[in-house]
Amino acid sequence: MERVRELVHADAAHKMGYIGSGITVAVMDTGIVGHPDFSHRIVDFLDFTSKKKGMYDDNGHGTHVSGIIGGSGFLSHGRYVGMAPGCSLIMLKVLDRLGNGNTSQVLSALKWIINYREKYQIRILNISVGMLSSAKKEERSRLIAAVEEVWDNGIVVIAAAGNNGPASGSITIPGMCRSVITVGSSDDDIQTVRKPGLTKGYSGRGPTESCVVKPELLAPGTEVVSCSPGMSYEAKSGTSMATPVVAGAVTLLLSKYPYLTPAQVKLRLYETAVDMGKEKNVQGWGRIDVARLL
Repeated sequence: MERVRELVHADAAHKMGYIGSGITVAVMDTGIVGHPDFSHRIVDFLDFTSKKKGMYDDNGHGTHVSGIIGGSGFLSHGRYVGMAPGCSLIMLKVLDRLGNGNTSQVLSALKWIINYREKYQIRILNISVGMLSSAKKEERSRLIAAVEEVWDNGIVVIAAAGNNGPASGSITIPGMCRSVITVGSSDDDIQTVRKPGLTKGYSGRGPTESCVVKPELLAPGTEVVSCSPGMSYEAKSGTSMATPVVAGAVTLLLSKYPYLTPAQVKLRLYETAVDMGKEKNVQGWGRIDVARLL
């Protein structure tokens, strides 16, 4: 995370005293463990796959994503600090150990978020998972409608663009939702992507089937070091890693301006993004810059 913080200027926000305190971020993923970097800030854990009660992560993806959002860097003595190390986290486990899930479990999790948004003061939902656009039309429509409803209930939804680039029209669901903030990787052109299945230019591209320009933003997503279930750290790559960078940045924004609506957050991200000189359906508005955002 040290490279990521430097690239997006998150350290500047931390020095100003903005660390995400008072903001709750919900994460839909593979689970989470009680890594020392989370301390007491995991306020709830829901397992929609096996209905287990205790926290666990049998894949590692969810713990890694959560660390990018809100890891404190305690175990690394401050080297691997997340974007918003003071925020609270809620994990909704919707994916199994292989990273697979089903639509009904995701829909149940989205409904739970709406029902409990006021109790936990949930302001942000991070979705670093995606369904291919080739999925059944009914499933796609139900998922998109449910995600849009979360947004309409005052929660900033930030979703991954998917790793099916560089082909055009390769944004995954729910990243293709019109209202949500869809995130791609700003560094997917790095040759040394070690994750199997990822190639140069892996970040999903627009446009969507409805001709909407996607993604909205880019953030670093290649070889990002964050928390692992083994009470250590590991590097992962993909738009799944870029998405929580933006979710963490929005957490910092809301800790400074708590009364911003999702639409106002989106506008501010648009106004402060750094143009990388790429096509709109590759970069959207550009790369996030936390110092400019705040």
